[in-house]
Amino acid sequence: MKLKYTTLETEITNQTATVWLNRPQIHNAFNEVMISEVLEIFTEIGKMDDIRIVLLRGRGKSFCAGADLNWMRDVVKYSYEQNYKESLQLSECFYAIYNCPKPTIAVVHGAAIGGANGLLAACDIAICDDETVFSLSEVKIGIVPACISPYVIKRVGEYGARELMLTGKRIKGKEAEHFRLVNKSLPADALESHVNELIALLMSSGPKAMAHCKNLIDEVCNKIDLEEALSFTARIIAEIRASEEGQEGMAAFLEKRKARWNL
Repeated sequence: MKLKYTTLETEITNQTATVWLNRPQIHNAFNEVMISEVLEIFTEIGKMDDIRIVLLRGRGKSFCAGADLNWMRDVVKYSYEQNYKESLQLSECFYAIYNCPKPTIAVVHGAAIGGANGLLAACDIAICDDETVFSLSEVKIGIVPACISPYVIKRVGEYGARELMLTGKRIKGKEAEHFRLVNKSLPADALESHVNELIALLMSSGPKAMAHCKNLIDEVCNKIDLEEALSFTARIIAEIRASEEGQEGMAAFLEKRKARWNL
């Protein structure tokens, strides 16, 4: 994994990678460089056996203020083909987060505006502090939250998405939790403790089992129907029970000891 990025910082501690959006002077607003770098780093992290958990966070006062105004000034002049190319890369960026085989946690503070909600919604778990401001504000400037929509709709459902996307209203952490845009909103001084609790819970789970779980959810939710799921799910559990990690996990349970990955 490349350690030096223009718009990101990375830290790896105790098998946990933290990806920091690192443009604090403009509230981590994203441009084509950040989009490309987020896509690259999540793709690379997915291949690294020594990383088990990924945190996505923002340096400075905000998680992410949405699109960089200077970038948007350039985008206004783009042809359809240029717009499509950059929009496709944005979609691929969110998909790389969603498709990462490692558990992903967005830790959100300050503000998450516009496309920032795609970054957090694509993560497995999103948490925030109570004062964080969220807005799907695209309609206010005559555009739509297109590339983030699959992930936001998965989180909040159709009619929650209609309300948030059509009004573009601003909400804070507890209301974002009510909409299920985030899993949990907490007081700012309780946020780090909750992050550590989540990491501990994930560390006690089988690394390969979590990757298989993510693939299982993706298949059942996005790719196969209920009838196909009959044989697919039976095949998956049969394979996993016979796997090295499955055998170790079941043996540890029956022998009332910790599994090797949890020592």
